[in-house]
Amino acid sequence: METIGSTGLWLAFTSIVLVMLAIDLFVVGGGKEHRVSFKEAAVWSVIWISITLAFAGGLWWYLDGSLGREIANTKALEFITGYLIEKALAVDNVFIWLMLFSFFAVPLELQKRVLLYGVLGAIVMRTGMIFAGAWLITQFHWILYVFGGFLLLTGIKMYWFADEQPDLENNRLINWLRRHMNISSSFDGQRFFTRQNGVRYATPLFLALVLVELSDLIFAVDSIPAIFAITTDPFIVLTSNIFAILGLRAMYFLLAGVADRFSLLKYGLAMVLMFIGVKMLLLDIYTIPVGFSLAVVATIIGASVWASLRKEARERKNG
Repeated sequence: METIGSTGLWLAFTSIVLVMLAIDLFVVGGGKEHRVSFKEAAVWSVIWISITLAFAGGLWWYLDGSLGREIANTKALEFITGYLIEKALAVDNVFIWLMLFSFFAVPLELQKRVLLYGVLGAIVMRTGMIFAGAWLITQFHWILYVFGGFLLLTGIKMYWFADEQPDLENNRLINWLRRHMNISSSFDGQRFFTRQNGVRYATPLFLALVLVELSDLIFAVDSIPAIFAITTDPFIVLTSNIFAILGLRAMYFLLAGVADRFSLLKYGLAMVLMFIGVKMLLLDIYTIPVGFSLAVVATIIGASVWASLRKEARERKNG
């Protein structure tokens, strides 16, 4: 498979990810009970975005010197576009997390621990899915049409059912776990498992973690093919994906208190998926430029956020 990912680039990317995870785990205290404030989430969101942009700049500088200006411009733009798409689609995942934590009544100070393990699991899971997807594309070009059709249908379904909420009370996985495991009715601090009268029990925190991992698997099935519509280079696909995931916890706590203000955002995300699906289906007929794709995605997301805030302001004024 064709890729710009030299040994040096892979080592640089891996080092950045490991250093940032180490800071989160051992300096910031990702494993401790901690209630994340809006200010802290905003600061970390800025840090993650800044690191991402710095990586994009470093990637452009390296490629400009080694492969030329045209390739540098193309790959940097692909990276930024992939990152924006992944970040935008992740917002829907944030809404699901809010419902999950509310359903299981997870205290705010314990949510960060669940999301920490969720992010680590997502990195491993998505890495495998991306390399598998890249291999499939090199072996079977027609798989891109399958991805495109899937994204188009997923976008239509998301648009049609945007206002529906998942029925967690009748979720098959939760009910299966309850039938096959001892589940305690209360939390035991940060523990996923506890003992009561010598018997091992899973806590509600464990159920929340399982559903968080499942939700990311479901959204990865949407978002990863979406980035393959921008580029089939596994280095660009993986790095843009992982950088978006690493900033996902901060984005969750940033949006947790204001998520209800973006009631129309799901419609925008659905339109993004439909646009990307069409782009993939037209792949061998007309290649939509990456810059145009970036502009379309940014415009759709920006318009849906603006419309949501306008709707919320009108309802507040009339109410």
